[in-house]
Amino acid sequence: MPWRETDPMRERKRFILESSGGLFSHAELCRRHGVSRKTGYKWLERYEQEGPDGLKDRSRRTHHCPHATEPYVVEAALELRRRHPNWGARKIRRLLFTQHPEWPIPSEQTLHAYFQRAGVVKKRRRSVRRAHPGPPTAPFDAPNAIWSADFKGQFKTRDGRYCYPLTVQDGCSRYLIGCQGLEGTRFKPTKRVFTRLFREYGIPDRIRTDNGVPFASNALGRLSRLSIWWIKLGILPDLIEPASPQQNGRHERMHRDLKAETAIPPSANRGAQQRRFNTFRAEYNTIRPHEALNDQTPASVYEASIRPFPTRLVQPEYPPHFELRKVSTNGGIRWDKAWVNVSYLLGGDYVGLEQVALDIWSVFFGPVHLGWLHADKSSILNRDGAPRRKKQKV
Repeated sequence: MPWRETDPMRERKRFILESSGGLFSHAELCRRHGVSRKTGYKWLERYEQEGPDGLKDRSRRTHHCPHATEPYVVEAALELRRRHPNWGARKIRRLLFTQHPEWPIPSEQTLHAYFQRAGVVKKRRRSVRRAHPGPPTAPFDAPNAIWSADFKGQFKTRDGRYCYPLTVQDGCSRYLIGCQGLEGTRFKPTKRVFTRLFREYGIPDRIRTDNGVPFASNALGRLSRLSIWWIKLGILPDLIEPASPQQNGRHERMHRDLKAETAIPPSANRGAQQRRFNTFRAEYNTIRPHEALNDQTPASVYEASIRPFPTRLVQPEYPPHFELRKVSTNGGIRWDKAWVNVSYLLGGDYVGLEQVALDIWSVFFGPVHLGWLHADKSSILNRDGAPRRKKQKV
């Protein structure tokens, strides 16, 4: 086995022991250990001078760097940073140029590295990337099996105010259930639109969306306030993969017609723009034949859902073998006397845990899988702890 694949210190000691035995020539000994003659002589010389300590790894840092920043420049930059703790390396560098134009001022990145090394700048906490369950696979086999929803790209009306069209469509019949221009993508206005649509058309089995606000977030399971509300209504959020609009292609195709007929050019204000949306929706549903429907109109194929809008929300139900834990208002649960963070969005709700290994539990909120609780780490992770399978080369 080559020496690089074993403990370096142990391999070097073995080399010294074999060389002291005199059983092999120096060249043969280097070949056996997979090192060059130069390296072998280096180890012998260090061992003779320093003993076993001479076989330890040493720093490869250079003893001298001709283009290193002068110490007085670094000290001046650190002093400015301490006087202005909210200033970044860019501003500090500009001020140094102004005060000392003759000094060799380093780059912004170099100054920032010195600040980090001195502890006057804290490293930014990297955001956690949540796992995605993969592309949606549920078929559009019946009306109200899947609704699709999205915000068409925002644009300004002629009065200078933004308009965010929220569109909701039945995936099977292509019936455009709603098209409402909103001021933004906030939760409450979006919820009001869906409440009106649910009361008029009933509730679907699933709602397919992208991963943007307010449909998803970076919380466990990519849950958001809107998707949690859907789950309590008995609707399963159906997320496409990030940066994959083709997985909701029929909705994006409708958006192209919507933009061409209602937003180029935009109307004078949001009220006038909404009237154009209403006209487009009526024509799209009742007059315009659709090729995917054998030239029938969406209104002739669509039927309202038989599932009425419930009068009150209910907690998700779990199988009898699940362990239930109530999420506190601070977003955590108690597990084996330890506090485990879940999400503040689920404060007051119950999550279900199913044991899948000795110290690993699969965590659910209703039908949505949130991750795996590792009891030894007291945290919910994206992976179950099983070794990853290597991808086979095609």
